[in-house]
Amino acid sequence: MKLNTLILLLITLTFSSCHWSKKKGALEPVARVDNMFLYKSDLSLDLLRGLTGQDSVVQAKNQINKWVTNQLLISGAEFNLNQDTQQQFEDLVQQYRKDLYTSAYLEALVEKNIDTLILSSELEEVYKQNLEVFILNEDLIKLRYINLNSNISNLREIKKSFRRFNIDDQIFLDSISLQFNSFFLKDSVWIKSTQAIEKIKPLQSGFNKVLLKKPNFIQLKDSLGLYLMEIKQVLSRGSQAPLAYVLPTVKQMVINKRKLKLITQLKSEIVNDAIKTNKLEFFD
Repeated sequence: MKLNTLILLLITLTFSSCHWSKKKGALEPVARVDNMFLYKSDLSLDLLRGLTGQDSVVQAKNQINKWVTNQLLISGAEFNLNQDTQQQFEDLVQQYRKDLYTSAYLEALVEKNIDTLILSSELEEVYKQNLEVFILNEDLIKLRYINLNSNISNLREIKKSFRRFNIDDQIFLDSISLQFNSFFLKDSVWIKSTQAIEKIKPLQSGFNKVLLKKPNFIQLKDSLGLYLMEIKQVLSRGSQAPLAYVLPTVKQMVINKRKLKLITQLKSEIVNDAIKTNKLEFFD
């Protein structure tokens, strides 16, 4: 029987008779390599659901061919590799299995027991201890900007509020933000200068990028309208990165340190508990 015909029959029988599949399908081989058999029940039916006709045949054939290729490669390796090499591989497989189990178990214990509450004082301490790590490799800026139509009726009021930017001004600008083409008013947040250039199209014309090098107020125009920009603070590449900017990294460093300490503690507790329950015993 040709392989395509066999696959078509296999698919038809699989979806037309669940009872037959359960009782007889498990013993229905679709391929053999030496004394190893691939049975119909070994195929992943989830990959065949929703497919019809030739697509089902192709998917089933791919599964079979993948199994056949793997078995032939394993068979070839077992025949051609010497016993010492095979034993080394078996040892590696066993060690990898143990590592997977122990890592998963320890990770579950750590996630259950770790304290994720971090005090600001601890963050500052870790930050100061690793200042040499937190050096900027790109320029950072704090700024706010608005892009709006230059002929907007309340432009003067918007400019005044944008420049002054007290609490009332912030509320006002937020309330009319639907009038803006785009905007960013969180000027207490450090961002990459490349992000600003990406958002503010006139800055992409080359020489205008120097405008981001110092705190100032800038007005730029293009075909999309008027840009109002207020640059509050600038940090150049090579400067010390501010804690606020690297805070996620510092938090992760604290958590990682706690994890390592907790893993050591958990291992010790597991051994001590095993001794107490007579599950573990050392002999002289």
